Order: sequence, then C-alpha cells, then structure tokens
Amino acid sequence: MRGVALPGDRRVEFRDVPVPVPGPRQVLVRVRASSICGSDIRAIYREHLGVGAEAYQGVIAGHEPAGEVVEVGQDCRRIRAGDRVAIYHIAGCGVCDECQRGYMIGCHDPSRAAYGWQRDGGHAEYLLAEEVTCLPLPDELSFVDGACAACGFGTAYEALLRMGVSGRDRLFVAGLGPVGLAVAMLGRALGATAVVGVDIAPERIELARRLGLVDDAFAPDHMALERLRDATDGRGFEATVDCSGSPQGRHLALKATREWGRCAFVGEGGHVEFDVSPLLIHRQVTLYGSWVTSLGHMAELLASLVRWQLHPEVVVTDRFPLDRAEEAYELADSGRAGKVCLVLDESAP
Repeated sequence: MRGVALPGDRRVEFRDVPVPVPGPRQVLVRVRASSICGSDIRAIYREHLGVGAEAYQGVIAGHEPAGEVVEVGQDCRRIRAGDRVAIYHIAGCGVCDECQRGYMIGCHDPSRAAYGWQRDGGHAEYLLAEEVTCLPLPDELSFVDGACAACGFGTAYEALLRMGVSGRDRLFVAGLGPVGLAVAMLGRALGATAVVGVDIAPERIELARRLGLVDDAFAPDHMALERLRDATDGRGFEATVDCSGSPQGRHLALKATREWGRCAFVGEGGHVEFDVSPLLIHRQVTLYGSWVTSLGHMAELLASLVRWQLHPEVVVTDRFPLDRAEEAYELADSGRAGKVCLVLDESAP
C-alpha cells in the first residue's frame, strides 16, 4: 500500500509499505478520510519538534483518520469488520491514571504512541489501530466528519467543557483556523449567546461568516480590544479561547475576558508574557490550558453532533486524493484555508 511520511523541511515523501496484519485486540481500518492537523504542520512538516518519545519517529503521518474496519485480530470484543470508525489518535499503556480516565494523550509510559507520530498513521490506504482507540462513527456522520472530530473538534470540545460554556456566556475566539472554527461551531451548540472571532487571514474571516459560525469576525488591529468591549457593553466576554498560539492572540483573549470570566489557551507553541496581577489575579480570571480530549468526551461529541445535526466537514475547504498530499500540505501550511483533508475515496459518505 502507499503512504505518506513527512521528513521535515516542508517535504512530503511517498512510501510503499506492506498492508499490516492485526494482532490481538487490533483492527485493520481501510482509511476513507484523513485530515491534516495544525500540529502536523508546526511540529512535523516544517521541522521536527519534540524530544524522545514525543518526537516524530519517521512513520506514516496523519493522526485524524476515519474509515471502515476490514479485519479484526483475536480478542476484539467491541469492534467488528464492517464497522465505521473514527480513531482517537493516541494508544497509551492502558493502566496509568491518565489512561484510566481516557486521557491517553497524558500517558507517560514508554509504550505510549500517537498515530502519525510514533506509530503509522492515517495518511495511507490502511491503518493498523488498537481496538480501544476506535470509536463507532454514527451513520449520520460522514467519514470526513469523523476525521475532523478525531482531533480538531475533540480539542475544541474539551476546552469548552473545561470552561463550562453554556447559555450564560458570550464567547470570543482568537484565531479562526480549523480549531477556532470548531470552537465557534460547538460553542454555539452549547448555548453561547454571542460568538465573535478574529483572524489575520481574510479568507478565514469570510469562511466563519459564510458558515454562520460567528456574529462578528474581523482582523485584529490596535482597536480590536475596544471593539470587543463595545460588543459586550464594556464588560468583556464570559468565555474566551485562544487558538492562534501567538502572543498577540493570547494577550487579546485574556484582555477580552470579563472579570470572573474564563480563558482557555488551546493554540500550541510559542511564548507569552503578561503582568499576572492586574490581568489575571485582580480580575479573578480562570486560565485553562487544554490539550486534546478524552476517549469518553470524543464518544460524547460524536453522539452530540448527531443530536445537534452538525457536520464538522463544513469547515473543510479543500479535499485531495492521497497522491496529491504534497499540494494538500502546502495549502494547509499557508494559513489561509479552512480544514484540509485527504480523502482516499471521493465516493465515501
């Protein structure tokens, strides 16, 4: 089968590798959709970041896959051949505190391996997956929906749950890339009464508006904070999320948070400095760092998307076949598209 690896320096490498055979409690998934994550761009495609067990190990890339199970190994109890699945993208040791809570992302055991980072991922025709990481994909959701939920929408959902976003809140989003768009969509579904976002890319502002995900969206400038305060009668937003990972976005998210409000940092990388007392302590602001989600919350999200009649695939602006992965990564790296997805079968629902 053919797969895609990311050797760094903005290069894409195609490899021919054997179709894997599932062992005990493993399944073989025919990949139907595998979307590109911002972390793929930041920490693998541009240059290899991370140390030791957290580093990219030269495997087949892609940690946001969805597909159809074609073969199961011994002792599989829940997943059967023919099942449609989305993949939670980390396989942990299964016994540590974090794994027991479903947060395999936080597993520190040497056996922990993320698809597309330390074990072969979804940018290939087939994926060997641990049964425990496979979540049934409801028939109402497409494979592209499932791929988007596998990381990006799950990450957004987790941050919103941490902050307890509800109908009592107005929501501000700094950065309207794929995760920021997910925050806006899910925040509205959870009841946020107003959603406002900023981004430096006009294409992403237009997309957020066209999809009806925001009440207002604009490019941040020296008047941005005043504009945000005017939108909230001078008080600020009850809930804010930074998805930009930039110092400017993080500062704006914090400053736009009202007294006793909640702010979550989701965007990865970089540094930020701020005066803790006036910005955080004296204003009674709660600051969250939120990273990915749990197995349980991902399953809950998939069920909720059906009830809310939401389809994450609407944020996908560009679809590419596997053999055009180089173009797909170039576009995702530009910062001007919505979600970019490799679709291995365009007829896939």
